[in-house]
Amino acid sequence: MNEQAPSVEQRFEESTPATLGSWSRQDTTWMLGLFGTAIGAGTLFLPINAGLGGFWPLLILAILAFPMTYYAHRGLTRFVLSGRSGGDITEVVEEHFGIKAGALITVLYFFAIFPILLIYSVALTNTVSSFMEHQLHMTPPPRALLSFLLIFGLLLIVRCGEQATVKVMSLLVYPFIVALALLALYLVPHWNGGILDSAGQLPSGSAFLHTMWLAIPVMVFSFNHSPIISAFAVDQKRRYGEHADERSGQILARAHLLMVAMVLFFVFSCVLTLSSAQLAEAKAQNLSILSYLANHFSNPAIAFAAPLIALIAIAKSFLGHYIGASEGLKGIIGKAGLRPGAKAMDRVVAALMLVVCWVVATLNPSILGMIESLGGPIIAALLFLMPMYAIRRVPAMRKYSGAMSNVFVVVLGLVAMSSVVYSVVDSLLG
Repeated sequence: MNEQAPSVEQRFEESTPATLGSWSRQDTTWMLGLFGTAIGAGTLFLPINAGLGGFWPLLILAILAFPMTYYAHRGLTRFVLSGRSGGDITEVVEEHFGIKAGALITVLYFFAIFPILLIYSVALTNTVSSFMEHQLHMTPPPRALLSFLLIFGLLLIVRCGEQATVKVMSLLVYPFIVALALLALYLVPHWNGGILDSAGQLPSGSAFLHTMWLAIPVMVFSFNHSPIISAFAVDQKRRYGEHADERSGQILARAHLLMVAMVLFFVFSCVLTLSSAQLAEAKAQNLSILSYLANHFSNPAIAFAAPLIALIAIAKSFLGHYIGASEGLKGIIGKAGLRPGAKAMDRVVAALMLVVCWVVATLNPSILGMIESLGGPIIAALLFLMPMYAIRRVPAMRKYSGAMSNVFVVVLGLVAMSSVVYSVVDSLLG
């Protein structure tokens, strides 16, 4: 395998910050890489999860989607950019909050992202195995062999370096966007009002607020791409120096406009085609929207395309989450007092990731979903609350204080955190 790109420190020190200049191909690559990390296989369940609440909650969530996504991720990007040395999030946290707090947040950061990577490993294996069996009418290889080959193949891409990984993710975005757009357009002639049936039934104030409270995390995590933000910010600082905040804001805005517009068009096309009862049926059967639509229309083309679309979604999200998880693991190893060279560190991290992802994908333990749920509040805290806290406490961040968007992010962060904690406790007790 090729050696991975130099460490964050080496990349930053060996490069000269560029002027802002015009929009570049690399900016487009990052824009699509952010999209690729955020929009994973969960998008195929979003019309069901978001549509079950009815028309008015979905409409408000659609209005909130862009500002909620943009301001939160811009805050986290600015937090990473505020570091003096151009280091990643684990180093910036230590710089701003001290060694102990830095170590704690680094551990939390890793354990919030890593379970998602494990779930993608399982989903990747399940999807390919099912596709081979049901669509290609082939007997899939033993699960241990199949999962190893799939995960090893993705890690080969990662070992080519961060820039190559983001490039591959950006390339995978194109067929995914085309597939979602074609499916949404295919449904247009079948629009029959669907969710609009509930538009005339305004829920009571308390019921409406309760629905919104539980629904906001669905939208938050559907567009979450915090695992790749640290690498994104480091690269922006390397390329643009003092202009990094401006250019990263432009890239984030375009990425978020693309993902929100594309996903919401897909979601509304689905919920205008299917009734609330049909969405509830899909939820009860634990089917993705593609699988349900294939059955609903008896369309073999959708049935054949569904696992391929899911496979693309899972692969690109796996790569994006690997970048964040490996960053967190390197931070933990470093803070434990182990200081291997950059190349040795890359090999150790890649080997550990491969073994753990392979074992979990082979065994598919039932506890995995619960572990992922426990990481939800951590992601919400790191994405929404930590950057806003830093604006109050860190001198390098104080220039961003006083904006109404900060209040907006804090309120949504608290709502998302409380809702996720409630859902986790309710599922554990229920």
